Amino acid sequence: MGSITDDKRNLIIVSNRLPLSVKRAKGAFESSLSSGGLVTSLSGLTKSTKFQWFGWPGIEVKDPKDQEDVQKSLQEHNAIPIFLDSSLAHEHYNGFSNRILWPILHYQSGVVFDETPWQAYRRVNELFADAIAQTAEGGTLIWVHDYHLMLLPELLRDRLKQQGKSCAIGFSLHTPFPAGDFWRNLPVRKHLIEGMLSSDLIGFHTDEYKQNFIDTCASLLNARTEIPNQIQYKNRLVCIDKFIVGIDPQNFTDTLQKPDVQDRIRSLKDRYKGVKVIVGVDRLDHIKGLTQKLKGFDAFLDDHPELQNKVVLIQVAVPSREDVKEYQDLETELCTIAGKINGKHATPEGTPLLYMHRSVLFNELTALYSVADVCLLTSTRDGMNLVAFEYVACQQERHGVLVLSEFAGAASFMTNGSIPFHPANKTEMSEAIFNALNLDPAERKAKYEYLRGFVNANTRFEVFPTSVLSVADLGSAKWGETFIERLSRRCRRPGTSC
Repeated sequence: MGSITDDKRNLIIVSNRLPLSVKRAKGAFESSLSSGGLVTSLSGLTKSTKFQWFGWPGIEVKDPKDQEDVQKSLQEHNAIPIFLDSSLAHEHYNGFSNRILWPILHYQSGVVFDETPWQAYRRVNELFADAIAQTAEGGTLIWVHDYHLMLLPELLRDRLKQQGKSCAIGFSLHTPFPAGDFWRNLPVRKHLIEGMLSSDLIGFHTDEYKQNFIDTCASLLNARTEIPNQIQYKNRLVCIDKFIVGIDPQNFTDTLQKPDVQDRIRSLKDRYKGVKVIVGVDRLDHIKGLTQKLKGFDAFLDDHPELQNKVVLIQVAVPSREDVKEYQDLETELCTIAGKINGKHATPEGTPLLYMHRSVLFNELTALYSVADVCLLTSTRDGMNLVAFEYVACQQERHGVLVLSEFAGAASFMTNGSIPFHPANKTEMSEAIFNALNLDPAERKAKYEYLRGFVNANTRFEVFPTSVLSVADLGSAKWGETFIERLSRRCRRPGTSC
């Protein structure tokens, strides 16, 4: 893309959590850039765009002097903290965002609405709006991220209007947006939709999520949606579009050439000589289909006893929301299933499943991707799942096969280059794994070249090194620059078509 013009240089980015770690050290507060996360997807903008980042610092800071120290510590990173007391932060994040809103966005049933966390969600969005409106100048671009802040565009626009400021507001949703029947389960659904519709530009990762949102606006609010990629509501024109998030494949290519990574690759090849390696890398979350994956792999081992000691699944389950009981229960369940699989299929020569409940350093992850013959992703619902992209970036020599759930957002773009399957169908998953392991070399290469072309077409080599700690949120500078370019056009010509 071309360079960012001057009228795009004043940008405010807003996310629930700042992309920095803040800690007290020797009586003072220190901050450091977090690994991975949304910061990686936007870091390429630093070369062309000046921006400030608003969000919760991740810790409770009550004393005014301490708050001042935290603010000073964050200033060098152009970050501005929004302080929340621990109970409010808990009810907003764990109570409403992740126990009520997240499951509905991912098509999970049995969600029970509770008024207390909903009020906390509203209050946090109000505090964000107060802080940003006070800082923003007229003409500033404001880019709000994700489901924790769906009310923010409306609250912010009201405050800016009262102050006589005109700013373009963009909103990006990094999860799926569900079909209407699921969205109707949420009693406060209208408030959330109207909150988002105060944006000038709303971005989704796939056409399916975008269309689900448009259909919901039409049925719930009687909004006008006849013109493609536009929603007319309360005399406002809102642009809606798909923005494909990507990764930095060059970072993986460079890492693969490091001497220590090459040594690790040789070690892994020796360890698994004569064995087909299947890799899975997922955040430990219900939406990743990890129980389905392990049960499907168990069915595969039952179906193909002739492959005993010839196939291994190395599954990395990155810890997530460890203070939430549902996630603790999921980890217990996965450990139990993994133990039963190895108990049933292990021999003195080895076990068919290596289950790792921990984070993996980037160099180790890259080496693991490189030696794997197959990558198995079993999402039941997923915003995108960029592990698929990362695996492809490490497979230039081996041409490994991607076995991809049809419910991962990435499946919207990568089905032709992968082996798709339904994650709830153990038989279908077993067949997909077997087909991947036995794919003709020419077809393996053809599928790989298709995937590599897609990954390269949706990236920009201007981002910082990443980590597996937040693989779900990684992205590319191209994605960020494309969104900001579109939002800037609305700022220059408000009310114009998309």
